[in-house]
Amino acid sequence: MPPNVRKWFDLPRLLHTYKRRMPLVLINGLAEQPESWFANRIHFSRHFDVKIPEILVYDGDALHEHIDGGGEVTVDYLADRLAVYLEQFVQRPPYHFVGSSLGCQVILTYAVKYPERVSRLVLICPSGFHGDENLPAMEGVKRSQYDTLVKSVFHKGRFATEDLVKAFERKFQDRKWKKGVLRTLRGTVGHSVAELLAHVSHPTLVIWGATDQVLSNVPGSIRAADRILKVRQVVIPKCGHAPQIEKARLVNQLVVRYLKDKLKTIPPALDPERFLENASRPKAKSRFPASLSRPIHG
Repeated sequence: MPPNVRKWFDLPRLLHTYKRRMPLVLINGLAEQPESWFANRIHFSRHFDVKIPEILVYDGDALHEHIDGGGEVTVDYLADRLAVYLEQFVQRPPYHFVGSSLGCQVILTYAVKYPERVSRLVLICPSGFHGDENLPAMEGVKRSQYDTLVKSVFHKGRFATEDLVKAFERKFQDRKWKKGVLRTLRGTVGHSVAELLAHVSHPTLVIWGATDQVLSNVPGSIRAADRILKVRQVVIPKCGHAPQIEKARLVNQLVVRYLKDKLKTIPPALDPERFLENASRPKAKSRFPASLSRPIHG
């Protein structure tokens, strides 16, 4: 019998021994695109079947047909788009989810609506938990200050490279893309998922950046997250609103270990209680006049 034919006869046995990896769905935030997972995707793919649904394409025809038809771009709309994608193109629940910023609101909305389709959640700097958001994105768009937009996301300025700033500038020159961004901002800014937190029944890891400048009240957001029944939280020092980029190696380790139920202890340096204790201490006043004080960049 020819070798190729023999392989076909062996196929049922091979399929019986083959085990497909658990689906892991990555949902990016408002000012990001799927490319923002560049530092994580390869690492996650070694352990999971990674999916990155493009449910929010700012210059996409589907989004603009929705807008032109009088629809609003809301968190509920995006959660429904996610549901359609998973039901039609993945079809292997339950799913692990990792989200960033606004993407976390989408994930939580989906998880509360379809709890049986969700396994574990990882939320990275989730918005909408508590307090307002500082949105340099809005000013960056209005004033064409794209460097301000990009730098606001990171603790260290070196991550806001000239190439990244120019990439955003090129995007905003596209009127269709810019319209999609502004309509999404209008429909999602100020949205709260606080009332959903107590209804999240899935094991959830929340990762915060200690120097996040986008979330107006990180301590308040951490306390709000405690309402999630099976929550674990970490706070990464010297890190802004995009830990998956700025602290990629650490985030990759935390995510994989948590999703595999191997994150048994939290390192003291990442302990949210330590962060909250430090945040509650009165800030020491500078001995120098404001005009002579040097800014601290870390």
